[in-house]
Parts: sequence; structure tokens; C-alpha cells
Amino acid sequence: MLRYGLFIFLMAFSSLSLAKIIEIHDTDSFVYHLKHAHSGDQLQLKPGLYQGQFEISNTVSIFSLDKVIIDALGKGSAFTISSPDVTITGLTIQNWGADHYESDAGILGLKGADRLHISNNTLIGDGFGIYARNVNEIQITSNVIKGNPELFILDRGDGIHLRHVNSASINDNVISQVRDGIYLESTESSKIFGNRFFDQQYGIHYMYSKFDEAANNQSYRVDGGYALMNSEQIHLHHNKVWAALDFGILLNMTKNSLVESNKVEQIINPAEEVLPGKEGKGIFIYGARDNTVRGNRFSHSDIGFYMAMGGEGNQVYENLFIDNFSQVKYVGNKRLEWSKDGKGNYWSGYLGWDHNLDGIGNTPYRPNDNIDKLFWLYPEASFLMDSPIVAVLRWADKQFELGDESGIIDSYPLLQ
Repeated sequence: MLRYGLFIFLMAFSSLSLAKIIEIHDTDSFVYHLKHAHSGDQLQLKPGLYQGQFEISNTVSIFSLDKVIIDALGKGSAFTISSPDVTITGLTIQNWGADHYESDAGILGLKGADRLHISNNTLIGDGFGIYARNVNEIQITSNVIKGNPELFILDRGDGIHLRHVNSASINDNVISQVRDGIYLESTESSKIFGNRFFDQQYGIHYMYSKFDEAANNQSYRVDGGYALMNSEQIHLHHNKVWAALDFGILLNMTKNSLVESNKVEQIINPAEEVLPGKEGKGIFIYGARDNTVRGNRFSHSDIGFYMAMGGEGNQVYENLFIDNFSQVKYVGNKRLEWSKDGKGNYWSGYLGWDHNLDGIGNTPYRPNDNIDKLFWLYPEASFLMDSPIVAVLRWADKQFELGDESGIIDSYPLLQ
């Protein structure tokens, strides 16, 4: 046993001793050394233009200190990686293909490319910036990824596209002019921290994923900020989104997730005529259950909180709803309590009193009345919304509790 252990140690030491830093000056030399490198070799690309599509099947580090451009000549992927523990850092990668079916990408990670480390690169192209599937523990840090703004948004690739990837770490990247900034499908245990997204469809888009966490990200000038779809046990916290068209946060068929301490503002559809359902929504819950939404700020949007189609089974408390055109839109026939343990939410439109100075309003708050529901059901009558007769009807509805008791009620509205 001792001899066997010594043999393994000597083999590992021998392998490490063969690893070295190799200076690369041209494309031909780069291709040669990618094929013949030893495990652990570091390939230092000297300044210049390297053209073509490069395959990495050995455990190597590729880096540059200054002005290296990898140009894929408009087709395929610039790098295709199938070996573990590969590092790519300090490069400008551009002009790869745009075929989504073939997963054309600046960097394509295939099965076997575990612990791929991509950092401090600039990627500019039509297809996916970084695409990985069936890999574990990928790290993507401090890259700039840009798509092609001349393409229709759904014809662009995602900035980062991960499928069947476990334990990904994606930090401090700047991603713009792509389809989705980060798209995750059937992933587990990803950590997405400190990224910035703009001029795209969604900042972060989860599909069929679980045990993921996203924090301290920023999304702006997007269609939607953070989309959680058919996922579970996602922790979305301390993120910001502003200047979005459709939604700040979306929970669609998602369960057992925690949405807390996010700041969502200016979610506005600027169209002159906005169809029902197309309003800007601070948070949109559709068919999602058993989630907790707490401690968030939803402000200055068309609708603060929009809920539809079986989204009733969630806890909503300690949020701030500030100066939204409509604080809540819920078309349903259930009575829902939005408070927990004697604490509700802050509502900028609440006019109640606090006689005992405990910071809780003395009377419950209902963000919508039966007149609101009437206009939601018959939007063609919305031109009457500000008429005197509607004001009288609202007063009568409040004084005499006309109609049913369905809708949202906050029994403990916060005053600060």
C-alpha cells in the first residue's frame, strides 16, 4: 500500500513538473500547443489577432496580459472545451457564429469541462456569449459580454446560457444587448452575485431550476428584471431593477422560493394605449404557490403587485408599496390576508390612524375595492374612472361594505 501511494505521488509530481508557461505568438503555434500541451500548462498569448475556432481537450490555462483578439470568423464557437480545470482569462473574443441550434458561442463548455474558470474577458458576438451544458462548478467572473443590438432581441443569444449545470458561480459580470443576461435551465445550486444587465429581455431567467441564489444584481432598460419560471427554492434577494417594461420580478409556476429585500421601481409600459395585462408590474405572480415575498420595495410603477391564475397561496408582508399607479391588481374570488405575526406592508395610500403609536394602522387596508374590479372586468369603461359618480360609488362601497369580501386585505398596515 505504501509503495502504491508513493507511486501515485511521484506520478502527480512528474505531471506537475512537466507543466510550464508557453509563449504563443501566432495562430498556428496556438493550435499546435492546444493539441500537445501537458496537463497544467499555461499558454500565454502575446498581443495579436488569432483567427479560427479552437478546441481545448487538455487541462490548460490560456491567458493574456495585453491586446489579444480571438476572432472566430463568423462561424461556430471560438472555444470549445471538453476538459476539466481549464482557465480562460484576459482575452477579447469576437465574431463567433449565430446558430442557436448548434449552440454557437464565444466559449462553449461541453460535458467534461468541470471547474471551467472564465474571467476578465470581453466577448462580443451574435450567438451565445458563454454556453455550458452538463458541467459542474463553472466559474464566470468579471467578464464583459455584448450581443448585437442590430438583431431582433429574440434572435440574439443569451449572455450566459447554462443547461444541466450544477454549482455555477457567476459574479461581477456586465452583460448587455443580448437576449437574456443569464439563462439557467435545469440547474442546481448556482450563485449569481453582483452582475449588471441592461438593453436585453430579462436580466436573470430561471427555468426548471432549484436551490439557486441571486443577490446584489442590477437590471435596467430591460423587458423584465428577474424571471423565476417552473423553479423551486430560489433565494432572490438584495437585487435592483428599474426602467423595465413588463415586470421587475416574475414568479411563474414557481414554489417554495424566497423573494426579499429587493428594490423594484419605474416598471412602466410607455405605450399610449396599454392593453390589460401589458401594464408594467413591480412583481407578477402567475400560478406560483408557497413562496414568501417580504421586505421588498415596489415603487413608481404601473402596478405594484399583479397576481393571477392561482397565485393566491403565498405569504406577502413587510413590503413597501410606494406611489404605484395601482398598488395591487388581483382578479380573483378569494379573500387573502397580506400580513404575518401582526405585521403587514407599508402602503403610501393608507390614510388610517395609529392611536397606540405601535407603527401599525388601526384599521385594515384594502388596496382594491369593488369598483376597481369592475373596471378590470370592463376596461372599456375606464374613461369613467375619475368621474364624480365613481367617486360616490367608491365612498358607498367603503362605508357600507357593499358586495363580496374577496380580494386583498392587510389587517396590520405598517405606517413606516
